[in-house]
Amino acid sequence: MKLGPRDAAAFFNKPDTRHAALLIYGPDSMRVALKRQQVINALIGDKGEEEMRLTRTSGAELRKDPASLEDALKAQGFFPGQRVVFLEEATDGNTKAIAAALDSWRSGDAMLVVTAGQLAARSALRKLFEGRPDTLAAAIYADPPSRGEIQQELARAGIDNIDDDAMADLTALAQTLDPGDFRQTLEKLALYKLDDDSPVSCHDIAACAPATSEAMLDDALNLIAEGKTAEVGPIMQRLQAQGLNPTSICIGATRHFRLLHAAASNPRGIEAGLSSARPPVFGPRRDRMARQARALGVARVERIIGILTDTDLDLRSARPVPQRALVERAFIRIAMLARQN
Repeated sequence: MKLGPRDAAAFFNKPDTRHAALLIYGPDSMRVALKRQQVINALIGDKGEEEMRLTRTSGAELRKDPASLEDALKAQGFFPGQRVVFLEEATDGNTKAIAAALDSWRSGDAMLVVTAGQLAARSALRKLFEGRPDTLAAAIYADPPSRGEIQQELARAGIDNIDDDAMADLTALAQTLDPGDFRQTLEKLALYKLDDDSPVSCHDIAACAPATSEAMLDDALNLIAEGKTAEVGPIMQRLQAQGLNPTSICIGATRHFRLLHAAASNPRGIEAGLSSARPPVFGPRRDRMARQARALGVARVERIIGILTDTDLDLRSARPVPQRALVERAFIRIAMLARQN
């Protein structure tokens, strides 16, 4: 039987043990692994593995010994409670062995949880699970988590006090990170707020969000957009020390000011323009960029984009040019332009 996204989310939280098996498949192994971890934990609890109520095997091991799966499903443990057999990295080559084990499955046997990569509609393994009334198949797509899923992750991390603006920023952050990084960010946030009863704020989320070289470039561009001409030389040194070449810096700068242009010209307002960007801008960075867009205005931002476009063309030209000096000169012109009233 095929599980839709809504039914799958409900099943992962509270599995129905009357089913013999569950297949979880999809192109993103991290997303599949997180859902598998969630459903197994819901079935056997935190102590299930140490009580030996979880048996692990793989598709490669099953091909060597097809009868081992049936034995694992019917084995009896020393501890009471639900048992689970977890079969990872299954392929169509395991279909016959899985079908034989499921044909002999009876109530009281262990539940089988199978994970696989992307499976086409004609996949034998997928057809087996979708075609039987006692088995379920759930496809996991690379979609950003819904608000409900984010709230579940917050509850799992022990975070239950968060203001509305911070929740909006967290939703935006979830669209830019993969599920594993997002879960680690929530765990970091829970530690950051340990013994702090105040609601999670936008500044808390910004403090715990992963730092990248792009974030460092954004910080540098903020200084330039705010007219800090004296910072241009040190900025270029820091960015080059991080391994960013002048062309990449120029591309990043163009992206930054195009975003300011979209915000400044948005008919619904600057904040709405930044929030509707992809990926969206959130937290203190959104407030700072909103101030820049308001201070510069559409006309000056268009002049800045023209400066960066000319610089980019010079950097890509066939003639030899001092690339760092070109970008540094462009940044000085932009910073001086930003200082004009």
